[in-house]
Amino acid sequence: MHRLHPSKPPARRFHRRTSAAGFALAALTAPAGAEEAAPIPEAAASASRYVIGAAVSSGPEYAGSARSVLKIRPLWAYQYGRLRLSTSGAGAVLGFAADAPGPGASAELLTTDRLRLGAALRIDNGRRSSDSADLAGLPDIDRTLRGRLYASYALTDRLGISGNVSQDLLGKHGGALGSFDLSYRYPLGPRTELSAGFGIAVANTQYMQTYFGVTDAQAAGIGLPAFAPGAGLKDRHAGIGVTTALTPRWIAFATLGTSTLLGDAASSPLTKKATATGGAVGLAYRCCQ
Repeated sequence: MHRLHPSKPPARRFHRRTSAAGFALAALTAPAGAEEAAPIPEAAASASRYVIGAAVSSGPEYAGSARSVLKIRPLWAYQYGRLRLSTSGAGAVLGFAADAPGPGASAELLTTDRLRLGAALRIDNGRRSSDSADLAGLPDIDRTLRGRLYASYALTDRLGISGNVSQDLLGKHGGALGSFDLSYRYPLGPRTELSAGFGIAVANTQYMQTYFGVTDAQAAGIGLPAFAPGAGLKDRHAGIGVTTALTPRWIAFATLGTSTLLGDAASSPLTKKATATGGAVGLAYRCCQ
């Protein structure tokens, strides 16, 4: 049976802002990767596919928080040819080796045996001061529309590299974010697969100021020192996941990931803990039409 090549490690975030990088397994939660999907029978192959399920995840309240939260969230995706609509994490369960396009609406622009190029749009939920007591007194970060370009290349049947860059398209101070990732997959049986990945994320000055900066006016109101971060490395992230097909249609998965803030993101007065871990377990049903 033909297997799609890997492209991105399990990775992204466990807070409301879904960026292109973060926890390596954030595909199951909220900015930046995804759990691997066990193969489905050839007879199920179709230009039209869908998946629906749910995941329970644990992770920090926001990037840099020392406290964790537990969330239950649905996941779903619909694929027709090169076009797809999905929530975070659902793309991989749909049947892809990895979820290079990420959540939202995506279109594959170029596909070869090893190379994938595409573009995507998604809603970035920003961040609310009510997300954590440590954010009290700070203004909310507005929701915006984020555009994303992605590329992935399969070095071997099991090893792949990917990269992406996303930009706030509505001028809501979301800035630009990019990541580079290395992923590896290994079959543990005919319907079970192990996946692992590692990556780094970078951000421009506007993104860093919005999420990790403290202006003079804000500092006076919340009792923290003013801080003006610059562009550069944002985090490194890694993760591991196992996915198994309980039946040809029902898929169970579990992931564990870690992310460490770097540079100015780690030095921010908003960062209470630079390294955080998180995990998720879930169940999904997938099928063709």
